[in-house]
Amino acid sequence: MNEIPSQIPAALLTTDHVVRIDGATTNTTNSTHTTTLHHPVLDKASPEQLSHEADESQAAKNKLSTAAKTLQVLKWFVKDQWFLLAMGAVVLVSSQVQVPASQQRIKRTVITYLAVSVIFFINGCTLDTRVMLANYMRWKLHIFVQLQCYLVCSAATFAIVSLCATNPRFMDPWLLIGFLFVGSAPTTMSSNVVMTRQAHGNAALTVVQSVIGQFLCPFLTPIILQMYLSTGSWYSKVLQRGSGYAGIYQRVFMQLGLSLFLPMLLGQIVQRLFPKTTKKVFFDWKLLKLSSIALLTMVWQTFDQAFSSGAFEAVKPSNIVFIVFITIALYMIWSAICFTAASLWLPKKDVIACCYCCPAKALAMVVPLTSVMYINIDPVNQSKMQIPAIIFQAFQVAIGGIMTIGFRKWIKPEEEREEAEKLVEAGGRN
Repeated sequence: MNEIPSQIPAALLTTDHVVRIDGATTNTTNSTHTTTLHHPVLDKASPEQLSHEADESQAAKNKLSTAAKTLQVLKWFVKDQWFLLAMGAVVLVSSQVQVPASQQRIKRTVITYLAVSVIFFINGCTLDTRVMLANYMRWKLHIFVQLQCYLVCSAATFAIVSLCATNPRFMDPWLLIGFLFVGSAPTTMSSNVVMTRQAHGNAALTVVQSVIGQFLCPFLTPIILQMYLSTGSWYSKVLQRGSGYAGIYQRVFMQLGLSLFLPMLLGQIVQRLFPKTTKKVFFDWKLLKLSSIALLTMVWQTFDQAFSSGAFEAVKPSNIVFIVFITIALYMIWSAICFTAASLWLPKKDVIACCYCCPAKALAMVVPLTSVMYINIDPVNQSKMQIPAIIFQAFQVAIGGIMTIGFRKWIKPEEEREEAEKLVEAGGRN
């Protein structure tokens, strides 16, 4: 018996004693009918094998856990940032297929009025009238926001344009002028409100600031632009002054009346007459997202027009790349200045609203201003002048969408504290 049998006899498995087989010990127990073998060779190999199997099992679990976490993060990102992904798809579609040139004017008019009307009708249905009126009375905050929007932003833009203009061969003069139009433009209406809602900020304050900014635009923007363009710089000499201010006022106030004031008023009336129904439709049924869809149609309209006119083909690729980086830098700088200044004296919800109002610019105001303020500009140069505004609008929506994640995390403790206080107060009443 110098070799270990390949199989243990069945009798050994049923007897209640210890059997020795040349150094191997077998413990058997009648009560459990199990056998434990101890052998020097087996004892040496068994722990290593068990350890290897344990490592493989743990590695498989870690791999599955990592895959599950990655899938969870992707699901969260798609659900949370669906608007950003949809905007990328819209820009891609508009770059491949455009509306015929003969239909561009009709498309622009319909979407500009209809999409903005949808957004502000929903705001009227969902914002409390008393809150709106209370925000209109905050004149110090109006001065704070409008000064940053018109003066701080335009001054920073003029500084960058002046640096770029030191080399006349570096950038097209129409692009430099377009940048000045962007810096001097008022805050936008639609994307501001949508993003403020998504970030859990004070949407009523955003609506109020948007209305005030759009109202001031025909009076302040031409003056600010003329101040910067009257410095005698080489790039400003390509312009010829127009005399169409009446056209600016007519267009701006007609758009404000039909696409902003009237839908807001109708929305407020609907909310007062059917408060429970409006709450159920827009909050329970999630139709509040129609605002985001309306904003997507405006983004599509803007890029469809830009690609249709061939504006991007008329500019050097290096200039486009530079505009993209400067746009991102300007938006982040303006946002940082606004956030720092507003955090010193405003509550968090108001800070969020200000951070969306101050750096954002209204393409709907820039385009008519470039068409009316200066005359005898050929279509190609007209498109060049609008490129900075088009690119800025795309990135302000994209960056604003990403910022909603940070703002929601920042304001979450305050929201939880307010919710707890409401529960305690409700419990005390009961």
